[in-house]
Amino acid sequence: MTSTPETPASTPAEAAAPTPAEPINWWSEVRGLIGMFIAVLAFHSVIAKPFYIPSASMVPGLWVGDHLVVSKYPYGWNWESASFHILPRGSWRIWPRTPEYGDVVIVVPRGRPGEDYIKRVVALPNDRIAVRHGQIILNGHPVPQAVEPPAEIPLNAIASAEDPYPCEGYGFAGMKIRKASGAQVCEMPAYRETMPNGATYTIVDHMEQSLDNMDEITVPAGHVFVMGDNRDHSADSRVSLEGNGLGGPVPISDIGGRAEFITHSFDGTTSWNPITWVTSLRSGRAWHTLRPALDPTRR
Repeated sequence: MTSTPETPASTPAEAAAPTPAEPINWWSEVRGLIGMFIAVLAFHSVIAKPFYIPSASMVPGLWVGDHLVVSKYPYGWNWESASFHILPRGSWRIWPRTPEYGDVVIVVPRGRPGEDYIKRVVALPNDRIAVRHGQIILNGHPVPQAVEPPAEIPLNAIASAEDPYPCEGYGFAGMKIRKASGAQVCEMPAYRETMPNGATYTIVDHMEQSLDNMDEITVPAGHVFVMGDNRDHSADSRVSLEGNGLGGPVPISDIGGRAEFITHSFDGTTSWNPITWVTSLRSGRAWHTLRPALDPTRR
């Protein structure tokens, strides 16, 4: 009978010896970072991206300081969809679709790199559109505007770099009020506008001015006519390019996506102090949808 020799026990010195660390594979780490960057870029270009509201052209629905999610795919993909551009700008579209009445869209005007406009679609290709005393005349028929209670908009929701003292000056007489809570708001005349497809939303229009009247035009094929919900303070399709507007109907290939919902909103008091990142958050703004409601009697 034979016996198997026992394995010699490790000495204390051998047991205490550290395991040699494996060298870092820097190329693998770099590849991982590149892959993550490409994935984020692809998501921003194909699926959705964040957007920030810097002006009051879309009140009462959108306030200065709102942060949104914009989807990239509803109208197909085009040059504007990409978050990073290598090729020259073009008018091509992949799987093109036409926006619907009432959609809130992001327009990237040509000749103004880095500028994004957010507006509402109020006329589609081949529509005839005019504006009379602030009311849209679409294909010869006035778009209904029902009077609503005045919109109470916080001053910090309409203040911007271009207008640091909102609700003052011509056309705003008597609109700045102080509520019982002490908060100051701008109380603006509001109307519920309802489009032919039943899309309905609230606009504000507080004075008669040049933008309230426009002769009838026909929207060309492949274009849409867009306007801001703040009808007296919006550089949109009614405003010339020289006036910093969109110069008429915009090509659908210049639309970079559709606004879907608000993720969060800051009231303008945010600073470098991390505490203000919480204290400046507006309550009740998160997850507010930006798709227009539908009037079932108009569908």
